[in-house]
Amino acid sequence: MALRAIIFDCDGVIVDSESNHFETFRVTLEGAGIGLTRAEYDRTYLAMDDKGCFEAALCAAGQSVDTPTLKRLMLEKKARYAALAGGGLVIYPGVAAFVEQARGKYRLAVASGAFRAEIKDALDCAGIRSAFEVIVSAQDVKRGKPDPEAYQTALAQLNTRSASQPPISPAECVVIEDSIHGVQSARAAGMRCLAVTHSYPRALLLPLADRVIDDLTEIQPSDLEALVTAPRTAAP
Repeated sequence: MALRAIIFDCDGVIVDSESNHFETFRVTLEGAGIGLTRAEYDRTYLAMDDKGCFEAALCAAGQSVDTPTLKRLMLEKKARYAALAGGGLVIYPGVAAFVEQARGKYRLAVASGAFRAEIKDALDCAGIRSAFEVIVSAQDVKRGKPDPEAYQTALAQLNTRSASQPPISPAECVVIEDSIHGVQSARAAGMRCLAVTHSYPRALLLPLADRVIDDLTEIQPSDLEALVTAPRTAAP
């Protein structure tokens, strides 16, 4: 078994944007009469796409969940996020160098609950968009993380782009994640997972992920090869 593909989450892995997402969710939900604290966001909503977040928040508040309401809230939040992101994005240390080292040696993809335009903006800010063959966004899946659909879709698209080669199996992929739901999504897809402590402490990630680091300056892409050859631990 060999490492053939690395699939990245975006928010919390490539770009330091969770504070922006929280603030825009909070303000948008406040307009709907729903309060949201950062602790609640981190515990429940951080890895969700916008649709999943608003559905869950409306249900938790006992409000009706209908398509017009969801669409309105999502558009409001998207506009607020774009305004905040327009002030500048912060790329995490080591990301650009790690991707450049991996480019050409491994197949690279992004699978994120963010909108496609938000992902592209982050990759452009880091100067690494051309390294990624596949981008899977919230618009490309029906079920957000912890469901494995995003990672399964990314792998399927990678394989479609190289039909002349043997298909990549989930066991030949390593996912880089920052959230508990994201790690669960990777594991459910049958992939190994490297977690970074940008959003959650090591103690919460370590029982779930195959390896935990503080940021990508600590590791080189070739170091991930050990993850696909190590025995798979049972899910907790």
